[in-house]
Amino acid sequence: MIDLYTWSTPNGRKVSIMLEECGLPYQVHPVNIGKGDQFKPGFLAISPNNRIPAIVDPEGPDGKPMPLFESGAILVYLSGKTGKFLPQTVRGKYIALQWLMFQMGGVGPMFGQAHHFMRAKKDEIAYGSERYGAETKRLYGVLNTRLIEAAYLADEYSIADIATYPWVARHEWHRVDLAAFPAVKRWYDSIGARPAVARGMAIPS
Repeated sequence: MIDLYTWSTPNGRKVSIMLEECGLPYQVHPVNIGKGDQFKPGFLAISPNNRIPAIVDPEGPDGKPMPLFESGAILVYLSGKTGKFLPQTVRGKYIALQWLMFQMGGVGPMFGQAHHFMRAKKDEIAYGSERYGAETKRLYGVLNTRLIEAAYLADEYSIADIATYPWVARHEWHRVDLAAFPAVKRWYDSIGARPAVARGMAIPS
């Protein structure tokens, strides 16, 4: 059984969705980042960057326990372990990894900054809200253009979609109306209807 160290954030939910989609048994260890649990020595031994999520797979590739941090790396690892949610063709694999990196380098950081300036700060800073709000909408436009031509980011449902969905699920936090991005809304509704996604989004309960 895989140990999942997580909290109720988009990055954390990527991994719980993936575990649910793969049908892998796992045990949840909540890491309350509001109370500073991420700085405890036991967690730092697994995730030295003091960020969730992290996992420990007791049955690693060499038969030894495999601790792993960074949500994108965990998704790639679980895909490799199960053979699921990463296209089998070389071209398809790299298209999926391309969109996964787009999420890791763009969607996550920029949407997160929009959350910070629009929602987390008591006194909103207009410059931050405008800067990151505009970049967030630009990124939605990139997603929308891609999803006009393809059902999913890598044509077939993959770790790229699993990584991106929990961030789009907070569209209201960054003041985005999905009606303005109809292809994204179609994709979002389709993924949200998957039972494994609903279960993963509820972790930790």
